[in-house]
Amino acid sequence: MIGSAVHTKGLCKVFGSVKALDGVSLDVDHGEIYGLIGPDASGKTTLFRILTTLMLPDSGIATVCGADVKEHYRKIRSLAGYMPGRFSLYPDLSVEENLNFFASLFGVRVSDNFDMIKPIYDQIAPFKDRRSANLSGGMKQKLALCCALIHRPEILFLDEPTTGVDAVSRCEFWDILGEIRRAGMPIVVSTPYMDEASRCDRLSLINGGKILETGTLDAILERNRIPMLAVRGENNYSTLQMLRGVDGVEEAFLFGEYIHVFARHTLDADELRKLPGILEVRQIKPDIEDVFIKIMGNGN
Repeated sequence: MIGSAVHTKGLCKVFGSVKALDGVSLDVDHGEIYGLIGPDASGKTTLFRILTTLMLPDSGIATVCGADVKEHYRKIRSLAGYMPGRFSLYPDLSVEENLNFFASLFGVRVSDNFDMIKPIYDQIAPFKDRRSANLSGGMKQKLALCCALIHRPEILFLDEPTTGVDAVSRCEFWDILGEIRRAGMPIVVSTPYMDEASRCDRLSLINGGKILETGTLDAILERNRIPMLAVRGENNYSTLQMLRGVDGVEEAFLFGEYIHVFARHTLDADELRKLPGILEVRQIKPDIEDVFIKIMGNGN
């Protein structure tokens, strides 16, 4: 295929005094899982609503499979599958009734494209007569994914599909996405869970409506490589305040029972061990969550 599956340049959206999107530029390739990783209110949902033509941008360019979101919204709605963050199916309808309803919206029958959803549907088939309101969280998400795929879209948008779902169901859901991607469909997925970054081919870190970093997980970690220490003190809060005043400490933040410290090359771990109240100091490798906090701490 020619061109990007998704292309945005300088995309902006303002609500009153809040810049929900502030010059967002990105490109999603065909046949990849592209992740938008960021906390709540970072701009992920606003971007998804623009890309699925549910909202117009204030400025900038956005195309989906070559179609402009302003001029060709009808085309995009027929070629895109969209699974919003909140469970959007009809709670009083059964699994089968929801599938039939969403198929009818696109002028198709479930049987027309059943091969598209069969591997997912087989997992919820035992509950086909159950109302969707009575499904577990993981089963609800699988049903919603079936409904998003029932018209055989060319691209899939998933807005925080695993939020509120147990760890096992999250893993199963990402395994399903991997199978869909291997079939060639581009997938754009947002998540607040930093550990899901490793399941994406490429990703963008987003916060405050701005893209902070873009690339593969390894590339982002490499660009932000800096010595890091895990420190544990008798009182981590007071230790944190002390560490932030130590020469050679670039950034320090609480992380579970430890304090993660981004260190300049001049910082000596042995010197930290001599500070009052320090119980443990050890070298660690930063992960994507550490990098995200570091970037935010630098004001980017």
